[in-house]
Amino acid sequence: MKAVIPAAGIGTRLRPHTLNKPKALLPVAGKPILAHIMDDLTEAGIEGFVLIVGYHGDEVRQWFTRERPDLDITFVEQTERLGLGHAIWTAREALGDDAFFCILGDTILKADYSTLLASPNSMIAVREVEDPRRFGVVEMDGDSVKRFVEKPDNPPSNLAIVGAYLFRDGGALWRSLDRIVTEDIRTRGEYQLTDALQMMVEEGIPFNTVEVTDWYDCGKKETWLQTNRILLERNGEQEDGDGFINPCSIAPDAIVTGSTIGPNVSVGSGTIIENCHISDSVIGSGSRLAQCRLDQSLVGNECLLTGVTGEINVGDFSEITAEKN
Repeated sequence: MKAVIPAAGIGTRLRPHTLNKPKALLPVAGKPILAHIMDDLTEAGIEGFVLIVGYHGDEVRQWFTRERPDLDITFVEQTERLGLGHAIWTAREALGDDAFFCILGDTILKADYSTLLASPNSMIAVREVEDPRRFGVVEMDGDSVKRFVEKPDNPPSNLAIVGAYLFRDGGALWRSLDRIVTEDIRTRGEYQLTDALQMMVEEGIPFNTVEVTDWYDCGKKETWLQTNRILLERNGEQEDGDGFINPCSIAPDAIVTGSTIGPNVSVGSGTIIENCHISDSVIGSGSRLAQCRLDQSLVGNECLLTGVTGEINVGDFSEITAEKN
């Protein structure tokens, strides 16, 4: 079975880090968001991938060519960002009418993928949330989905769609999406996947749900750091040697001297850290930090920080030198 992963978004809430790279390549717990997703799906038996790219799509292609050359990947360009339904519709020729799995490129789920993929019916991953008005939601009739609604003002349930789908009938999905695009049916200004799913339900195609408990978001600074912390703890990331407070993930070629690192710190390739105290932070690749004391911080690639203290959020190629008292 193939999996399609929409990863064309801009990630405006994560600027400055997404000014020069796609959200899907932001590092969390030692590797990009997209790599976590694809590694989990490969382990579950997915044999091929269709990646929908757009914003800085060449960087996504280059990363996987360099880091995951063994994967069977087809890249599809979404030239206009017109909604999730439109994004998946652009991949129709690459996927065909066979069954396929779909997961959003900024959503890390820890689920029983093997069981989900073995379902005879189409499946939607859901989770109970306090405010379902922010999400697409499902209304149930017993074990089956009765209705799909996108960000309803009056939610029929608190079961939010979390961004993972199994489609048993690809042809039926394309019929619905073709209708939405050709007839210009939009909700909140976009071609919504939930509208296509509702058309499929009305056509008599059954959908069941699977509830997930581990749903990790990297949509803003706070949740990015939270996801980094949870995944480091969950994966049992450990670094040997004095000065490390685990869990931590330090790239093999990073150099750390005279420092205390951790807990919950990820450090990218080629970064040099000297005489620093860093906790609960994500540090990019190729950066150099000296005499810094950082907590709850995000530091991009190729940065130079000297004497910086506190909580910071800086993108690639930043230089900060604290004034000496």
